[in-house]
Amino acid sequence: MADTGIRVTDNGPLVVSGPFTLSDGEGNPITIDKEVVALCRCGHSKNKPFCDGSHKTAGFHSEV
Repeated sequence: MADTGIRVTDNGPLVVSGPFTLSDGEGNPITIDKEVVALCRCGHSKNKPFCDGSHKTAGFHSEV
């Protein structure tokens, strides 16, 4: 069985891999058809909670 991993990228999204479930703020499941997804940290994605690369033009910088 594959392990679940979360990788914090410099000035970018959280990259989640392996088996996991994702739910919205009300606990409703969000369908994921991939084994690896990038989750937005900058707040500028037009496809939240997924990253669409907006951090690159929004000037998002992270310490970690």
